[in-house]
Parts: sequence; C-alpha cells; structure tokens
Amino acid sequence: MQPPSKNREVETEALDIDRRRDKIAAMVNAEQFASVQDLARLFGVSQVTIRADIDALSKERKGLRRVRGGIMRGQAPYAETPYEARSRAQAEDKAAIGHAAAAMVHSNDTILLDVGTTTMAIAEALVQRTDLTNVTVFTNGLNLALTLESAYPHIQTVVTGGSLRPLQHSLVEPMATLVLERIRAGIAFIGCNGIDPDFGISTTNLPEAAIKQVIMRAALRVVIVADGSKFGRSTLARICGVEEVDSFLTAGHVDASCATQLKELGIEVVNARPVD
Repeated sequence: MQPPSKNREVETEALDIDRRRDKIAAMVNAEQFASVQDLARLFGVSQVTIRADIDALSKERKGLRRVRGGIMRGQAPYAETPYEARSRAQAEDKAAIGHAAAAMVHSNDTILLDVGTTTMAIAEALVQRTDLTNVTVFTNGLNLALTLESAYPHIQTVVTGGSLRPLQHSLVEPMATLVLERIRAGIAFIGCNGIDPDFGISTTNLPEAAIKQVIMRAALRVVIVADGSKFGRSTLARICGVEEVDSFLTAGHVDASCATQLKELGIEVVNARPVD
C-alpha cells in the first residue's frame, strides 16, 4: 500500500479543522459562550490553535463574535434563566454549601447575602440556626428577605433597596447601592455562574455583576459560594479576578485543573460535599 500523498494529508488536516470549527460553532449556538481554555481542553489542541479557530469563525460565521477569553453568540447573548428554573439544579450540593456557610456565622455578626439559589440555601440554613442572636443580614434578594423573616428577632434582615429584576427577585441599580456604600459587613457570600482562573468570576448579566462588585466592597471578607459545575466556566459579565476574593465554598465534583490553579494562587477552596 502506498503512503498517503501530501495532497491527501493536507485535505485530511483541513477536514479536521473544519469539523472542529463546526463543533465550536454548534456549542456556542447552544450555550451562548465558550472559553478558549475550555475549547483547548475539549479538543486536545493548544490555546493558540483555538484562538485561530475563533478568529476564523468570527469572520466567517454570522452571529458569532470573538470576546475576551473566548467566543460568544452575538445576536442572543446569554438568555437569562429564571430563578425558579435554576432552583432545583444541584440541590444537594447547594444545601451542603448552605449549611457550611451558615456554620461560619456567629452571634452579633453582620453579613451580606447576594441573590441566587445557592445563597437562598444559606438563608434557609441560617433560619435553622436558632442558637444565633443579634445577627444582621443585608440582602438584595427579596425572596431571601422573606425566607429570613421567620428568623426574627434573632436575625435582623435589611433589604438594600433598588430596582426590581423579576426573573431573579433581585434589587439592582438605580438606588441599590445607597445602603451598601454606607456599611461594612464581616462576610459577604456571593454567588456566580462561572469561575475561571484566567477570566475570573462571572455571571450571566451586567446588572447583577455590578451589584456584586459593590457587595464585595462592603465586606471585610468575600466568600464565593458555587457548586462544582461553575468551576472551569466563563460567562458573559466578569465580576472580579479570582485573586480578589478570600475563599471559595463549593460542593460536588470540581474541575481538578481549575481547583489546582486556585490553590496555587493561595486561594482557599473548601468542598462541603466532595465527590470522587
């Protein structure tokens, strides 16, 4: 049998590139965004190769555009999932995070609770802490405040104010930062949709990212609470770099590469429900 000709090798290589780019385009159309790091790991190629793919796709495929850290679907960026649709996902992991976070709170503490399904698990766990007294919780989540109401008087709840975002039951700008700019809490528990050592901590919409940044500045200690599925992912709106937080509290399976990078940066990663 004769070895394949040079032309045949070139054709095969071109076909492999086209297939990879077709798969990348399909992923972005389905998930709205894909990061350079994730794509390089998925296809077993270098990040330089993926960046070349992204450059080509952004020029050749309508609706796809290159952004910092990856490629996104430009015409329908990040369809937002309502709170209720997310509340059942990774429920056991979120409950484990909730109990671990509530255990970090002591009587006479002042804490900040960001909006979200994982922080709701913290609120529910705090209600069960009948040993607590004189705890003050600031939150921009209306549903979190209603949950914490049953813990009165040993937990005082302060709602930040602002403009309502019905899909998440959250309060954002305008008027959301007036209270936050005037307080200093001990711990802020903040949720997110993506944790990537290179891109940072991210969420799926800009208003939520902006209020999370203000919440961070209002606390002496920042703890990111996110189940294992959020690690190694990047989403639309960057909140901050991973080095700007004090620790990560998670549960479930965590991307090993991402966790290793975080620990190498000296950032604590605590898993409340480790899974092999």
